[in-house]
Amino acid sequence: MSGRRLAFGFAVVALALLATACPGGGEEDGVLAQVTDRDIVRCGVNDAVPGFGFLEGDTYAGFDIEYCRAVAAAVLGDADKVEFTALTAEQRFTALQAAEVDVLIRNTTWTADRDGNEGAAFVTTTFYDGQGMMVQGDSAYQTLEDMGGTTICVLSGTTTELNLAAQFEARDIDFEPLSFRDNETLQQNFIEGRCDGWTSDKSQLAAQRSNWPEDQGGPEALRILDVTMSKEPLGPVVRDGNSDWFDAVNWTVIATIQAWEFGITSENVDEIRGNTDDPEITRFLGGDVEAEEGEDAAPFDAGLGLPADFAYQVISQVGNYQEIYNRNVGPDTPLGLEPGVNDLWTNGGVLYPPPYR
Repeated sequence: MSGRRLAFGFAVVALALLATACPGGGEEDGVLAQVTDRDIVRCGVNDAVPGFGFLEGDTYAGFDIEYCRAVAAAVLGDADKVEFTALTAEQRFTALQAAEVDVLIRNTTWTADRDGNEGAAFVTTTFYDGQGMMVQGDSAYQTLEDMGGTTICVLSGTTTELNLAAQFEARDIDFEPLSFRDNETLQQNFIEGRCDGWTSDKSQLAAQRSNWPEDQGGPEALRILDVTMSKEPLGPVVRDGNSDWFDAVNWTVIATIQAWEFGITSENVDEIRGNTDDPEITRFLGGDVEAEEGEDAAPFDAGLGLPADFAYQVISQVGNYQEIYNRNVGPDTPLGLEPGVNDLWTNGGVLYPPPYR
């Protein structure tokens, strides 16, 4: 092979590697365009966690489900244009990598390993959680140290499984893990007494407790121990290598938080949109903003590939973060979860949206 042909061959290989390695390059390009052309968002969800992702008859409901709808509202202008696919913890990343879903929104923890080895890209966290332990209400267990020699139920293929082993080893507590692929099977085994404890994210434990069968004593039959075993930032996940789709999903989440900070809700968004003199809110809701001298006023374009009024569509059709939270998991729901860290930074929480400008 001549030097010129050899150099050309190296160049082709280098360009192929660069296209694969760079964000927005390679075969993953075009997810935003594909979703737009298909006119449907394919969302991987949970169907068995009350408050977050579950079935009410044939209808999906919950905190995570509403974020699927928010993405559809932002990208397609219609929150109902969602195809839900129920996935187990073990199935979720395989389905995402295989492009069976466009986005995964099902109580999935952001970790370094998943970010690096699962072909996954995590957007802004929607729910900050931590791992806990649930036991029978009449048991003697008050702390993890009380649980030496017990059997603990846990979902397989989760960070929960790894955290359980690490926390009990660090405390030098002997235990027997009993792993299951889905919550229904785990719950049945817990009811049958095969497990002394059930470990999962605290939000999931609260969800399962809130829906505990009355013939098993209802919610009062269970206790969640006052211990937090890990950090669990939960949120939407997309495939690596597609910056446009990442931005679309990411700024959808941010819009729900920013709307809360602005005091914009699904009930007042139309009134505010038509009467505000605040340029930041005008820009956020897709109204015309002042232009350079000699140019006509026009909606702000942040270059995200989203319609100028995407935030308006999200808030008017789904709501802001506080509305989504309170409807599904907040203090007045069966889960009864106080916002805690899932509050605005101005209220002592960690939700801090970057400016839309």
